[in-house]
Amino acid sequence: MNRKTGKRPPLRIIIGVCCLLLACVSAYMVISQLIREKRDADAFEALIDQIEQDEPTATPGPAVSAVPAGSPPPQAEPTPSGFHKYDVLYKQNHDLFGWVGIDGTALNYPVMHTPDDPEHYLRRAFDGSYSVSGVPFLDGDCYTGCGNYIVYGHHMMNGTMFTAITDYADESFWKAHSVIRFDTLDEAGEYEVLAAFYAKVYKVNEQGVFRYYNYTDLTDEAVFDEYLDHVRAAALYDTGVTAEYGDQLLTLSTCSYYTADGRFVVVARKV
Repeated sequence: MNRKTGKRPPLRIIIGVCCLLLACVSAYMVISQLIREKRDADAFEALIDQIEQDEPTATPGPAVSAVPAGSPPPQAEPTPSGFHKYDVLYKQNHDLFGWVGIDGTALNYPVMHTPDDPEHYLRRAFDGSYSVSGVPFLDGDCYTGCGNYIVYGHHMMNGTMFTAITDYADESFWKAHSVIRFDTLDEAGEYEVLAAFYAKVYKVNEQGVFRYYNYTDLTDEAVFDEYLDHVRAAALYDTGVTAEYGDQLLTLSTCSYYTADGRFVVVARKV
């Protein structure tokens, strides 16, 4: 209230001040979000740099001496075996299961696995600190050789994490990105995209629906065939790629906002 006149400030001034305060708070929240997302992206880039720096380089072998005619060929020196590309990261965090990437997109991330706490990395960074982006993680029911590696990742508005897989809704995107790379700690792997479709997380009492997230163990042929039938029926277009019992599958899942609890899913077969 104005002490000299006894009048309150005009309503438009009060509204203007409130709007200014709201704009400042909104700007602060947006800037904070951008800073967090940039920090998350930088952390993943640092992991990629570690892998690339740790890549073994070829070293010249020992000189080969001449072998007299008629002598048996020399025995080859034993060579190291195994796949050690991600050893440097596994030493830092034993929750690491592998690495997933799609060439030509921002999707290039580690995949974590914590069976006793499946969503442990939903909002955690690789080092365990809080992260709005989280880290892609394997379904808790998956295991090596389960038949279907189901990996979940956030759909981020800045285009990072698993946002890229929603582009598979467009058949032309699939044609340009038909292969997904998914390495485990034991071996490198390439997977050919078999289908892409919209899905959702259903309530327990809903019947006659396709709960793709329940199909981790495909070691039973009948279950494998059932999953493939559902996938083909849900597919947005025909890729011409097929799978047979015994093939290892990869299923990538992210949120989709076409409906409540919506998801977008891409299924691929190991080449």
